[in-house]
Amino acid sequence: MTAPLLTVDHLSFGFRDRPLYEDLSFTLPRGSMTSLIGANGVGKTTLVRLLMGELQPTAGTITFTADMKLGYVPQFRNIDSEFPLTIASFVQLNQLGHGFPWHTKREKAALHQALTQTHLLERRTLAMGRASGGEKQKAYLAQALLTQPNFLILDEATASLDVNTKEELMGLVKELNETLGLTVLFVTHDLGLAKAYTDQYLLLTPGHYEMRATAQMDIATMPDELKSGEEEEAAH
Repeated sequence: MTAPLLTVDHLSFGFRDRPLYEDLSFTLPRGSMTSLIGANGVGKTTLVRLLMGELQPTAGTITFTADMKLGYVPQFRNIDSEFPLTIASFVQLNQLGHGFPWHTKREKAALHQALTQTHLLERRTLAMGRASGGEKQKAYLAQALLTQPNFLILDEATASLDVNTKEELMGLVKELNETLGLTVLFVTHDLGLAKAYTDQYLLLTPGHYEMRATAQMDIATMPDELKSGEEEEAAH
């Protein structure tokens, strides 16, 4: 059996007198799509920070396979209409890890590949300020793909987008999941998207968690805070 890309084993973490998790354990199989859901304040963002190594657990372990390479897509952030960079130049901002004032042949090839994978190649010369919300979010996705990750975290990446754009973005992520074998963790309040596009869900509630196949998800029985969150998402 192939080892999971990620194993979280008996994880505990909290802030001062406010514990968030006690004995949290789950795995992310390679090539899986998992949604991380829960009401505000239950620790979704904190768990992402733990997985990214920005925080350390108070107990338990987080174990990745040796070949794990992480890509991160943030929540949609609108960009001013006067923003001067083109889509291609914006994506290239994620290639500023060296001191050279130019981009190498390898970096240019990686840019071309990421723009192709996100269906932005023909829009690469468009100013980011004039791009649609979906194109802007695809540009953030392209940034994440530049390093050729095998683990992708979408951190509320569909929030504030309209319904059609959410579907388009998640359809693209599903395509990348299938063609590249990406393991995806999708942090969201949108239960409909979680059910439609992910294989399993990790539900966090105060003092409790559950990991189940999304085929078993019954939206009607979800906590009221989540169902109201879904309605707010759908209203955009």
